[in-house]
Amino acid sequence: MPEISRRLALICAAACAAAPWPTFAQGDWPARPIRLIVAYPAGGVSDVVARALGERLAQRLGTPVVVENKAGAGGTIGMDAVAKAAPDGYTLGFCAISPLVLSPHLGRPPFDPERDIAPVASVMYSPVLLLATQALKARDFAGLIAVARAHPGQLRWATSGLASLGHIMLEHIVQGAGMQVTHVPYKGGGQQLNDALSGQFEVLSTNAGPAVMQHIKAGKLHPLAVGAPRRLESLPDVPTLQELRLPAANLNSVFGIFAPAATPAPILERLNAEINRALAQPDIRARMEASDNVPTGGTVAQFGRQIAAESESNARIIRAANIRLN
Repeated sequence: MPEISRRLALICAAACAAAPWPTFAQGDWPARPIRLIVAYPAGGVSDVVARALGERLAQRLGTPVVVENKAGAGGTIGMDAVAKAAPDGYTLGFCAISPLVLSPHLGRPPFDPERDIAPVASVMYSPVLLLATQALKARDFAGLIAVARAHPGQLRWATSGLASLGHIMLEHIVQGAGMQVTHVPYKGGGQQLNDALSGQFEVLSTNAGPAVMQHIKAGKLHPLAVGAPRRLESLPDVPTLQELRLPAANLNSVFGIFAPAATPAPILERLNAEINRALAQPDIRARMEASDNVPTGGTVAQFGRQIAAESESNARIIRAANIRLN
């Protein structure tokens, strides 16, 4: 069986397990509060979106949804907590798919993405912005490359963490442009943004979000490029990395809701339906689109197939680029 088919079969088996626990009856769930683990610090776009979805789920399911932030390691710490929770429908996770499709190809995560995590629903697609702080005098991508080449290793480039999508973007750009930089990894986007505003590094790669877009509009951060299929409507003059002839670096984040593997299929399907219903609400969509995030949605099986395909694609990219964490 080809690798992609094997991985897809494992993910979909976890997501769509046909045999729920013998003691489970659909009418019994939920009978107590649900914990929603957000794999990033409070205040970022992922936290804002997760809390909005949590409020809608609480209304629809008739039980509190308690948001808990567990940040670090590019989302791996939060997803590890999800992987190790009881598969009873009372622990969910909100995270980018990076810990499932990137981290396993760069090291050994503390859980098995294929066996320990069940996809529930795709929530949104988020562009990755490449931004200059006030510490960088260059104001376009060519200028960034010129500065980095003129001062090897001196340009400081911040990301939301090791093995994050921003880190992979950095590595692709560094290799593609033939330059050296100093990587500054954070444990999420909140502190990274604060330090960016005080000019503690020259460049950062980060997901689009309300705070980020606000600081761009105020001139405190300057966009150099974007990882996205096309230019953003809010930043029409900013080229994509595809346009800059760095297609491998033209990356963007997909965020979703996850559950522990072996969570009963009826619970996964109910959650999926309620999340899709929430994503169709104008206020939820407007909250995402205001910061250039795009609501997605879809079935459990579709999300599983997307994760499997992206994992295989990233494995090829990482092998070809020889990307390593150390």
